[in-house]
Amino acid sequence: MDPIDTRTLQQLDAAHHLHPFNDNAALAKRGTRILTKGEGCYVWDAEGNKLLDAFAGLWCVNIGYGRKELGEAASKQMTQLAYYNSFFQCTTEPTVRLSAKLAELCPGDLDLAFFSNSGSEANDTILRMVRHFWAVQDQPQKNIFIGRHNGYHGSTVAGASLGGMKGMHKQGGLPIPDIHHIDPPFWFGDGGEMGEEEYGLLCAKRLEDKILELGPDRVAAFIGEPIMGAIGVYIPPKNYWKEIERICRKYDVLLVADEVICGFGRTGEWFASQYYGFQPDIMTLAKGITSGYIPLGAVMFNHRVAEVLATRGGELAHGYTYSGHPVCAAVALENIRILQDEKIVDTCRVDIGPYLAEKWKAWASTRWSAKPVSPAWLVHWNWCRKSRHANFSRTGAGWGSCAATSP
Repeated sequence: MDPIDTRTLQQLDAAHHLHPFNDNAALAKRGTRILTKGEGCYVWDAEGNKLLDAFAGLWCVNIGYGRKELGEAASKQMTQLAYYNSFFQCTTEPTVRLSAKLAELCPGDLDLAFFSNSGSEANDTILRMVRHFWAVQDQPQKNIFIGRHNGYHGSTVAGASLGGMKGMHKQGGLPIPDIHHIDPPFWFGDGGEMGEEEYGLLCAKRLEDKILELGPDRVAAFIGEPIMGAIGVYIPPKNYWKEIERICRKYDVLLVADEVICGFGRTGEWFASQYYGFQPDIMTLAKGITSGYIPLGAVMFNHRVAEVLATRGGELAHGYTYSGHPVCAAVALENIRILQDEKIVDTCRVDIGPYLAEKWKAWASTRWSAKPVSPAWLVHWNWCRKSRHANFSRTGAGWGSCAATSP
């Protein structure tokens, strides 16, 4: 492509590009930042500024920028077979291999994959599939989902409804019927003088109270992010999810873990459900599955749900043109290979995670936090997988900020 100066790009952007989650009128006046290059945990803008991407894109660039192996994997697959669909009794080899790899990595018996293009579509999928699961077992009335206020599960109609963002609900007449919400765990903000375990049980009881209010015969599933991200990163008490699982089992409510942000190592385990020690019935994935290099999402079902979806109710009337896209699957496989071969998840758990937790604790204890710090706080930070060359800055209003230094 011929080079275009920054101001012209900004003008073209303002004229022709509607940005998600932005005041587009204000952005057009200010001019958007144009990013041009990425390497490791750094990105460069069109003015030549080198920036530490502590947000990892949108919590997704788990292996860092500039990994040529992923581009090579995409190129090889595009040359061999650029596309074929998963309809009409067909599939492709990368799609099959990725399904098997995810079954190997995911905890417990989560070993049946359904592919989408994003986390939003994955969560949209589970709304239909869970309701279908109960309907074909002669329980069509068991169709209510319970989510959490301020939770985020994407921006499709179903995903935004499952989430509890009031600002999103104001646009488009959301939430859709039969989706309810409870308050999330936010020990740092509203735990008061309660200990972590006491507060965790209190928060989990909100789910039980809501199930009893609505009727266990009506509630199909509970969905939650193991660590809530978009609202500002809420770290739950360590016992919260185990108690949530106990309640779901007691009332035969399916447990859905939205691992779109937390999955693929962001807590020092492959999945945050492993970190917190609970077993979901369904798990949604995206972001780190390809480190953001190419769009891909997935839903993982356990044996119980998979058997019903695969053998009852006839044809599964759901899918996307790009479900299981071979190029996306090939990139995901190469991304996972890098995570495994370079032991990035292990390094996070035994080295970088504890180091960051130690530094964060020392920094926070002198300012505003008396609560414990754990490696789960890595959700706040970019995947600094090979170096510790970052200083903690005092400029962060809520969660702090990370300032680059030279290696």
